[in-house]
Amino acid sequence: MAIQNAINASTARPTLVFGATGRQGGAVARTAIGKGGSVRALVRDPASVAARALSAYGVEVVRGDYSDPASIRAAMKGIDRVFSTQPNSGSAGSGLTDADEVRYAKLVADLAVEAGVGHLVYSSASIISQGPTGVPNLDCKIEIEDHVRRLSIPWTIVRPSTFMELLATPDFWPRPDLLHFFAGSKDPVEFIATEDIGKIVGAILERGDRFAARTVNIAGDLLDGEKIQTAIGKELGQPITFARFPDTLLEQHPMLQRTVQLFAAGRGAGNADLTALEHEFGRLTRLEDWLSGTGGALLCSVRGS
Repeated sequence: MAIQNAINASTARPTLVFGATGRQGGAVARTAIGKGGSVRALVRDPASVAARALSAYGVEVVRGDYSDPASIRAAMKGIDRVFSTQPNSGSAGSGLTDADEVRYAKLVADLAVEAGVGHLVYSSASIISQGPTGVPNLDCKIEIEDHVRRLSIPWTIVRPSTFMELLATPDFWPRPDLLHFFAGSKDPVEFIATEDIGKIVGAILERGDRFAARTVNIAGDLLDGEKIQTAIGKELGQPITFARFPDTLLEQHPMLQRTVQLFAAGRGAGNADLTALEHEFGRLTRLEDWLSGTGGALLCSVRGS
């Protein structure tokens, strides 16, 4: 009974999750709730469909915004742990500049220190592991990481690899049988399912001392385009073609072109130790697992099938 009470006390420590209406934050919130924890989420619109779904799941939803420091301060009252992720300034529709992303991430970190939070986990990106990339919306995370490492509270940086969910991006499917991507057919790419980000971050928050002052690159599978093409074709029951974004498109979008160059240079792989990760966190999602689960349905929806 004493052991169980200690476990319950550990998992019940309140966690504030940023980005909880998105994939990463949502996965972290669900994992923490699933472990019996108490989760608070800062959202812009508590009446939104995504926010109401969080409430139904048991998450305490509070109104707030990165541009309103007072709302973040209020959300951090009584909080022991914080998961910090911001909308990527490079994502379509984010409405953020690179400077915004840096400013908001630093603000969350500084207010966590001010509130005396016991542990901050910041989500970055594995592709910066080998140094600057030349892509501003990626390299801005280097500045944020440097700031987090100087904090006076325990911190951990997680660097997710390429999301498996990107394979179900509508704009990447110009035809139902053609998938365009950053990598070519022979380029190795490390992938992570966003649910595994929740699993890994949940374990890090639960065992904070073990991961304090560590940077952890995370991935669940290592694939090239040929393997992706085969796996998706098998799941869909029909052949598809996997190809790098065409030159005509890259010529119009310099940052996309630079990203493709990074993958061609191997920067999308060689960052995470998959064997060590599975030893630490248990089995992680392979592409086939993802496709047979949520991924297959996502692909069908974006392809109109």
